[in-house]
Amino acid sequence: MVAPEQVDQAVVAGQAVYTPRTLDLYDLVVLGLSNALIWKCPTGRLLEQYNRHVAARHLDVGVGTGWFLDHCRFPNRQPQITLLDLNQACLARAAARISRYQPKVVQANVLEPIGAAMDPFASIGLNYVLHCLPGPLVQKAVVFDHLKPFLAPGGVVFGSTLLSEGVERSRSAQVLMRFYNKRGIFSNQSDGLEDLRRELAVRFDDVRVRVIGCAALFVAR
Repeated sequence: MVAPEQVDQAVVAGQAVYTPRTLDLYDLVVLGLSNALIWKCPTGRLLEQYNRHVAARHLDVGVGTGWFLDHCRFPNRQPQITLLDLNQACLARAAARISRYQPKVVQANVLEPIGAAMDPFASIGLNYVLHCLPGPLVQKAVVFDHLKPFLAPGGVVFGSTLLSEGVERSRSAQVLMRFYNKRGIFSNQSDGLEDLRRELAVRFDDVRVRVIGCAALFVAR
């Protein structure tokens, strides 16, 4: 377990907004409203990606409220799920939500090497993680280096992130991103589509990135 006070404060800022109280509103505000109306990437499109790529042995990074794990279709009835997040409130909320699967919980900063002992996973999900991490993509893409040792041969890494460059952003998206970046909730003011593709391509052999609204949905093997 990693205590938040031991982590760089810029990393802490990106996840500190997710308290038990704000998590009560997360599904409505982010998944119900912001995705469809502001980011122009309806939550259903993100769920489709989970349904296509989630495996029976899955690691979820940046777990939010656990909504996607609660609603997606696993290939069997008893998947082995591990939740990894720095935020204890998110881990507790997601673990309780999918308690029927008896998930394992790991509290860690994905920007640092992960010291937890974990067997390889057939799928690793990073939904809406990268835009909350500090620094440019060339730096925060190190998360893939830290996760690759836990990816089984033939396994898949998939996820999504909100971009500022190389995508079309509505006026409301620009305003909200600017506000979130100022508050330290987001750190994606220089995150671009080509940067994301490049950082994935140097680490994986098969990379697919598609844009929906100002979100980039990626799949890498």
